[in-house]
Amino acid sequence: MGMLDILLQDSTSFSLFVGLVVLLLIYFTASSIFRSQWQKNEPPGPTPLPFLGNMLQIDLKKPYKTLMEFYRKYGPVFTIYLGPKKVVVLAGYKTVKEALVTHDDVFGDRDPMLIFQELSKGHGVIWNNGDAWKEMRRFSLTNLRDFGMGKKVCEDKIIEESQHLIEVFKKHKGKAFDTSQSLGYAVSNIICSMVYGSRFEYDDPEFTSMVNRITKAAIMFGSPSIQAYNTFPTLFKRTANRRILLEMNAASQKQNLALFSNLKETLNPQMCRGLVDAFLVQKQKLEEAGVANSQFHDDNLYTTVFNLFAAGTETTSTTLRWCLLFMAKFPQIQDKVQEELRQVIGDRQVQVADRKNLPYTDAVLHETVLHETQRMGFDIIPMSLPHKTTRDITFQGHFIKKGTTIYPLLISVLCDETEWEKPHTFYPPHFLDKDGKFRKRDAFIPFSAGRRICLGESLARMELFIFFSTLLQHFHFSPPPGVSEDELELTPHTGLTLTPLPHELCAASRM
Repeated sequence: MGMLDILLQDSTSFSLFVGLVVLLLIYFTASSIFRSQWQKNEPPGPTPLPFLGNMLQIDLKKPYKTLMEFYRKYGPVFTIYLGPKKVVVLAGYKTVKEALVTHDDVFGDRDPMLIFQELSKGHGVIWNNGDAWKEMRRFSLTNLRDFGMGKKVCEDKIIEESQHLIEVFKKHKGKAFDTSQSLGYAVSNIICSMVYGSRFEYDDPEFTSMVNRITKAAIMFGSPSIQAYNTFPTLFKRTANRRILLEMNAASQKQNLALFSNLKETLNPQMCRGLVDAFLVQKQKLEEAGVANSQFHDDNLYTTVFNLFAAGTETTSTTLRWCLLFMAKFPQIQDKVQEELRQVIGDRQVQVADRKNLPYTDAVLHETVLHETQRMGFDIIPMSLPHKTTRDITFQGHFIKKGTTIYPLLISVLCDETEWEKPHTFYPPHFLDKDGKFRKRDAFIPFSAGRRICLGESLARMELFIFFSTLLQHFHFSPPPGVSEDELELTPHTGLTLTPLPHELCAASRM
């Protein structure tokens, strides 16, 4: 869906269309203003229209496809205009790695989109910069590790949660069902146990409403109307999706503040149950010491918790949904995974230590993440979240000014034809050597790279391995009756993360 479609669908915006037509009529004279801004050594790119920039050239439902076309035409460093906003796109493994890793001091700041600015207000661990971001990231990373991330205690929590998930799947007795909610609840419970200090039952209305809002918001963040609002806020301020997102954020904040209040009433500074407890203890210490302008205040607590809850729920559960869908789509690959699990694990519980002895299972999991990310990736940002430069830099022969928005195009890394043998095919041997042993690939960076790499990467990797292996050990996944493997739809649903279209699978018990 393009910008023109949005305008024509919204009757309140139709009058704006007339003005846009006038702008198009004066394009050939006014576009010289844009061209005059380009220095000779600035990144090339498609010629923008006045006011609209390149928006009419970009498919807002699948913008990554348009950007990949620009990459092939203009090279690995190119410029686009999202409305009047200038953006430099970085494409290909070598270019993205050089920017995010070698020059992470220059390309490491975040450039929050408008809708996220409204929701976060400069707080949390995703959309802010400077000392505030450093302090909250350091605090979050330290405490997530303290409460189990990457450790045996976290593995035990995931194993325990996988048993709850198995019981939910068994209740369907092999009949077709939608896996989305139960996978979302299972994954969310892991981050909840580290943040709040406890898990929730899958039928707890408070818990399910929180998870369901996250899922709904992830879809709405990537909608064309929200993209239009981020680009033209004055024109699209009254879009329904923006209003709904603000309402859902207010509901989540109210719910979390009630949770925080309950935790505060039973707080024991000598025995913190989770990250919220640790935050409250630190907040209390700073208040007693008379420290002013501390980052440890209620708004930062809510936004940080919401960031962790959202990031720790949506992406991992979505990836697991793709994993199961791919297994049903490619039964011969599923059979090989299950045979390896049978030979190596048998009937006992899969553990993280088993990973080195399950090379094919590990390869299939990595290939699913690779294939899902490079085909579906992020919608608005099929790359990493937006960055911006901290100073002027000449990068690969191109001048990029301080404060320029940067889009590292991760999709171009994960399907880089110079790095992957069959980048557009579901091909587990990407991660196997000639002896059938698992091999790491440098270009496998679905969690981004550099100073802004996902702080929950180790948690996500552990969750994906244990949940995926355990489910494949206990169930064989297939399409619903009357649906063939070929008919299973791999077209994604548009959102911030592109999820599978609504579908059902059969989970036949193997134990």
